[in-house]
Amino acid sequence: MAASVQFLLFVFRINFTFITRCTSTLVDNYIIHMDLAAMPGVFTDHHSWFKSIVDSSRFPTTTKSSTTTDSSVLASKLLYTYTHVIHGFSASLTPSELEVLRNVPGYIYSIPDLPVKADTTHTSKFLGLTSASGAWPASDYGKDIIIGLVDTGVWPESKSFNDDGMTEIPARWKGMCKEGIQFNSSLCNRKLIGARFYNKGLIAKNPNLTISVNSTLDTEGHGTHTSTTAAGNFVQGASYFGYAPGTAVGMAPHARVAMYKALWEEGAYTSDIIAAIDQAIMDGVDVLSLSFGLDVLHLYEDPIAIATFAAVEKGIFVTTSAGNEGPSLGSLHNGTPWVITIAAGTVDRKFGGVVTLGNGVSIMGLTLYPESPALTRRTLIFMDTCNDVRKLEKIGSKFVVCLDRNDILSDQLFKAQQAKVAGGVFITNNSDLNSFLQTSFPAIFINFQNGGTLLSYIKRSSKPIASLDLQTTYLGTKPAPSVANYSSRGPSPSCSIVWKPDLMAPGDVILASWPQDISVTDIDSGSLFSEFNLLSGTSMACPHSAGVAALLKAAHPDWNPAAIRSAMMTTSDMEDNSNRPIKDMGFSNQPATPLAMGAGHINPNKALNPGLIYDAEVQDYVNLLCALNYTTKQIKMITRLSHLINCSSPSSDLNYPSFIALFNVHDSSSDTEIVQEFWRTVTNVGEGMSTYTAKVTPIDGVKVNVEPGMLSFREKYEKARFKLTVKGSTVMKQKVVYGSLSWVDTKKNYVVRSPIVATTLSFKNKKG
Repeated sequence: MAASVQFLLFVFRINFTFITRCTSTLVDNYIIHMDLAAMPGVFTDHHSWFKSIVDSSRFPTTTKSSTTTDSSVLASKLLYTYTHVIHGFSASLTPSELEVLRNVPGYIYSIPDLPVKADTTHTSKFLGLTSASGAWPASDYGKDIIIGLVDTGVWPESKSFNDDGMTEIPARWKGMCKEGIQFNSSLCNRKLIGARFYNKGLIAKNPNLTISVNSTLDTEGHGTHTSTTAAGNFVQGASYFGYAPGTAVGMAPHARVAMYKALWEEGAYTSDIIAAIDQAIMDGVDVLSLSFGLDVLHLYEDPIAIATFAAVEKGIFVTTSAGNEGPSLGSLHNGTPWVITIAAGTVDRKFGGVVTLGNGVSIMGLTLYPESPALTRRTLIFMDTCNDVRKLEKIGSKFVVCLDRNDILSDQLFKAQQAKVAGGVFITNNSDLNSFLQTSFPAIFINFQNGGTLLSYIKRSSKPIASLDLQTTYLGTKPAPSVANYSSRGPSPSCSIVWKPDLMAPGDVILASWPQDISVTDIDSGSLFSEFNLLSGTSMACPHSAGVAALLKAAHPDWNPAAIRSAMMTTSDMEDNSNRPIKDMGFSNQPATPLAMGAGHINPNKALNPGLIYDAEVQDYVNLLCALNYTTKQIKMITRLSHLINCSSPSSDLNYPSFIALFNVHDSSSDTEIVQEFWRTVTNVGEGMSTYTAKVTPIDGVKVNVEPGMLSFREKYEKARFKLTVKGSTVMKQKVVYGSLSWVDTKKNYVVRSPIVATTLSFKNKKG
C-alpha cells in the first residue's frame, strides 16, 4: 500500500522534464501494468521483480559527452512500485525504452502519467480552504474546538487521528475515553479526546442479544468516516485504490474529536442516542454532528429534537443530515428549527478510466473498479441491451458492450455479474452514475456520444478490440456542485413554516478514513480492504458542516449557534463552478430550488465575515412552539422549563435567515390573494459604520416588498428591524417559486442573502 501511495503521489505531482536519452528522444513517465502471475519464482515479492525488469533492460543513457550504462543511473528510472492500486510500477522512459518493455513477459499495458496536481481528499480544496488565507488561518484550523459525534464509533488507529501539531487538551474538557472490548483508553490522544458507548436501550429491547464488540470501536465504518471528514488531521498519501489520491484532511484539522457510540450493527434506539447527547453536553463539546434522524414526528415526540434543544440552549452548535429519501418533496427529516439541516451535493471530481480501441482512439469513461485488471487487447462483443444471461455467459474473456436504452442499467449490471463477464463497457446517459460505479467486475461507463464512436468502430472493424485502463481521477469537472439525487427535499413535515434544508455541503463520493479490518468493497476475487473509503449520503455532508462550524466558532468564540447558522446560510453559493445556477440531479438537472439545496452551497471563507447575522434565542423558539398550538405540557417536554411557559407572544415568524410563504392556508381552489408578512432583526457584525440596501430578485407570480429598503448602522453589534411582505395567489402556475433578498452594503464588502420560497405544497405543520 505504501509503495502504491508513493507512486500515485508522484504521478499527480510530478513536473514533467525533458531529458536527452538515446538519440535526444523526449522522456515521459509511464504507468506499467504487469501480470503478477508471470512473476518468476526466484523473486520474493513483486517490488524486486519490477526493479529487476527495469535494471536488466540495460537501456543506455546518452549525455552530451558519452553513453553510459551506470547502474545508479539505470535504477533511477524506476519511480515507484505498487502493491494494491495496480499490479505494476511507474518509470521514466523514452518511447524506444517503452517499446522494449512491451516485450517483457508479464507486460500488460502502459499509460502515460497524467499531469494532474494532487489535491486533498478534495472537499476542503473545493470549499476554498487553504493555508494562505480565509477560515483555516483565521481559526488556526479550528484549534481547540471540540466536535462531538453520535455515531457507530471510531477506529482510533486511523492516521487521521494523529495528534501532530495539536496542543494540550483544553482544561475545560470533562470527557473521557471509556475502555471496552478491543479499546483501551491509551488509544486516545490530543486529537481523539473522548470515546464512550451506549447500548442499554438496545439490549433492553433484545434481552438475548450479544454485542459483538462492546466498546467505542467502530465495527461498521460510518463513524470513522464522518468524524475524520469533520476533523481528521493531515494524512499524506491517501487514496481509494489509486482513486482520489493526495493528502486527506478534515474541515477542521486542529479541532478535537469526541465519539459517542450509540449506533450499532445490532440496531440503534433513541434511548441510547439521547443518553449520548446528554453526556456530550456534560463533557463540554462545542459542536455536535448527528448523521441520522427520525421521520414525520411532532417536535415534542421526537427525542432527537428534544435532546438537541438542550444542546443548543447550552450554546452547542448542532448539525444534522437531511436524509437520503430524495428526490421526493417533503421527504426530509431533522426539520427541527433550532438545528441546521444539511443536504448533499456533488464535488468537482470524477473517477474513471480509458477505453483504448484497436484503431488508437481513446474514450474516457467513469468507473470505481478498485483494481487494475489485465484487460488489454480484448475482443469487443456488442450485446445490445444485455438482457440474456445465457448469451452473456458464452462471451468468455471478451469485453461485453451493453446499450442502456430504457434506463435498465441496474438490470444490465446484475445480469453481467451473474454471467461472470470478464469486463464490460456500458453505454448510458444516466446522469446519476455514482451508485453504479463500484462494480464487482471490471466495468466502465461511457455516454451516448462516446458510445456512438465505440459502436461505429465495432461495426466497421472485422476484429474489434480494446484495452481498459482504470484508476484515473479527474479534477475540476463541471458543473459542480449539483444536488445529489438521493438528498431528501423539504419542506419539513414536522415544521413546514421553517424552511428546510438549510444548506448544502459535499456529500457525494467523499473520501475519508475507514477501519482497516472492514472490507470496503467486494469483487469477483474476494473482499478488499483500505485505510480510506468513498461514501455518499447526507451523512457525509453533515460532518462537513460540523467542521466548518468549528472553524467559525474558533474564529468567533462569542457567536451562538444561531449566529453561526446565519453566517453559513447567508454567505452560501447559488452558482456552480460554471457560473450557472446549481442544478438538481433528481429533477433532470434543472436549476435546484431551495427545497433541495437550502440557501445554497456552503462557503467557509465567506461565512467567516458575513456582515449581518440573524440571531435567535431560546424564547424565540418557545414563541414558535406556542404558535404551533402546542400545549404547555408539550412545550415543557421540549424546553424542560419548570416555570410557567410564556406564550404571551406566540409567533410562527422565527428570526430565521430564510423565508417560506405557504399559499395553501385555506386549502381553497379559488384564486384568493394572500399577503404574508415576515419581521426580521439583523445584527451588524461587520464594520461599525455601514449602510445596507435591499435587493430582491423577481419571483414569478409573487410580489415581494421590503420596508425599510435601507438599513444604517452606527456601530458594531447594533441591531435593525425590517419587514418583508409576500403577496400571491392560492392558484399559482408552479407549485414552488423562489427568489432572494440580499442586503448589500454600500461599500460592496458584504452581500447578505436570504432565499424566499413561495409554495402551494400542502404539507401541514405537525401541531399539538
